[in-house]
Amino acid sequence: MIEMLPPLMLFAFASSITPGPNNIMLLASGANFGLRRTIPHMLGISLGHAVQVTLVGLALLSVFERFPVVQTILLVPCILYLFYLAWRVAQAAPPGDAPASAKPLTALQAALFQWVNPKAWYMSIYAQTNFAPDGPLVVSAVFVALAFAATNLPSVTVWAWGGVQVRRLLQTRARLRVFNYTMALCLVASLYPMIGAVLG
Repeated sequence: MIEMLPPLMLFAFASSITPGPNNIMLLASGANFGLRRTIPHMLGISLGHAVQVTLVGLALLSVFERFPVVQTILLVPCILYLFYLAWRVAQAAPPGDAPASAKPLTALQAALFQWVNPKAWYMSIYAQTNFAPDGPLVVSAVFVALAFAATNLPSVTVWAWGGVQVRRLLQTRARLRVFNYTMALCLVASLYPMIGAVLG
């Protein structure tokens, strides 16, 4: 089991720190709401993904292997929800102009988001199929999930902090609007592999 840890940690870090829907949304949240208000979003991502990795290892891989169409069917609501989140990012108002109802994702919303995040699915499936050590299924699944939990939170923190730094450059309403629309377009662009899988 120990020999699997270095390559697993390397994959977990590389896949967590690179751009994807989670990190794009954290960059936007940091820019719009600041680091402190984004902390629940960050924790939700890390804890939610750890749960996802565990459940993928325990059950979903066998379901997808027996019924591949299930994975394709699940992609449709995922795509629709991500389009909604892209619209939400694009419509974010400058901090001073934001209505009282404007707020970042909660920890629960961020955790649930992992189930519609194509990159999170890829990370979970790839890690469990390539790095899970031999042994009891529960132990193997949790081992992989803990490796992700240890690397994911520092990685997503970098993106939220990056958003805070970007915020200093977005002192005008027009600049922040351009930034939000750019982040929304990046989020939509990240759906390309997912849409391709649905269309065949």
